[in-house]
Amino acid sequence: MNQIKNKPRILTGDRPTGPLHLGHYIGTLKNRVKLQDEFDCFFFAADLHTLTTDFSKAKTSTLKDRVRGLVLDYLSVGIDPAKCIIYQQSKVPQVTYLSTIFTNLITVPRAQRVPTLKDVIRDLHLKQPSLGLLNYPALMAADILMVKANLVPVGKDQESHVEVTREIATTFNKTYGEVFPVPKALIGDGGSLIGTDGQAKMSKSIGNCIYLSDDEATVNQKVKNMYTDPARIKATDPGKVEGNPVFIYHDVFNDNKAEVDDLKARYLVGQVGDVEVKTKLALAINKFLDPIRKRRSQFEGKFDLIDGIIEEGSKKAAAQAQKTLDEVLLAMGIK
Repeated sequence: MNQIKNKPRILTGDRPTGPLHLGHYIGTLKNRVKLQDEFDCFFFAADLHTLTTDFSKAKTSTLKDRVRGLVLDYLSVGIDPAKCIIYQQSKVPQVTYLSTIFTNLITVPRAQRVPTLKDVIRDLHLKQPSLGLLNYPALMAADILMVKANLVPVGKDQESHVEVTREIATTFNKTYGEVFPVPKALIGDGGSLIGTDGQAKMSKSIGNCIYLSDDEATVNQKVKNMYTDPARIKATDPGKVEGNPVFIYHDVFNDNKAEVDDLKARYLVGQVGDVEVKTKLALAINKFLDPIRKRRSQFEGKFDLIDGIIEEGSKKAAAQAQKTLDEVLLAMGIK
């Protein structure tokens, strides 16, 4: 896939740490399906980035399967390899060469000031973070700049990484000549989705998720156990709708708005029980997931097909990365 003139290029990806969930869909995946029709898109499985926080054999030995699972999730939501490039980070070796070059354009204190790294170190209780983790911003800059991306769709919490990339691109261009576009962060308006426990955003590490791969029975059980208004003891008690996870999910996934309005009105005055509200929510979520399940069934278990998509996309990404690397080395006078 060649970059089309006047068609901006986009790069974004995910760490293959486990299955994707409804929060991922609302936050990023829904937007990517639209972006692939409007932009020159690269979507990748960031497997090298996963090594920065867990280098154990138990994790590395399952990485191949997790990459396949991530790509299967991409395909199931409608990301189309005929419209974009889907690739695996580690299958594009040029990215590590560029990352090494970029580490010389960023200082240690600058990397340490990246808010996301501080959060990771705190949340994982890392007393001695690895050099690989500190190098995360340089590797991410290489991901972005190797394909000369113009826009990088990220959550608000990842914007600081794109800012480091912008600084690296600007410094390189000033030092060696114009090679890179200076990319911009594209902050989506999807926001985050509260977890089923009502305590935080949906997160794989917390386990408060409904996954895109969950079957109907699993969704029913998870919705049945969802957190709701803790002050409401009986179905006849007036309930709180604002901030109630069950109604937040109704607003997002139930396309029958008249039904949602009716449930809210009755809930506020104690004329409907949690069982009915949750049963109708489970129906709505399963209805939403059915097309995703149908697409998933076309690829699930077909490892050769998934591997082929990864290999083809990785070759295309590597070709673009090599072209960029050649330009970088030429500009630096190395080649």
